[in-house]
Amino acid sequence: MAKKMSIVRFKPKPECFDEFLQNIQAWQSQVHANDDHLLMRTNEEVVAVVVRDSEMLHENIQRGVAWLDSQRALLQEYNEVDRHTLPMTGDLVV
Repeated sequence: MAKKMSIVRFKPKPECFDEFLQNIQAWQSQVHANDDHLLMRTNEEVVAVVVRDSEMLHENIQRGVAWLDSQRALLQEYNEVDRHTLPMTGDLVV
């Protein structure tokens, strides 16, 4: 079965960084229980990495956008096109 890897960068507002980090940790532990997922933090960003079966990608993206809508107030926009995330998804090569 093919696997997809998604990497999504988020830039929380400085005063909301810890709150957003807690929220995304809780959300990932609920939604991605059957997937491999990691979170990375830098001084300004939270980066989510998820590896999942390719047939789950569309469903997971829809749930992710719904969750993101509840978090937008905690995030800075990167630009007018990408808005609150910088996402990348592709086929996992092993």
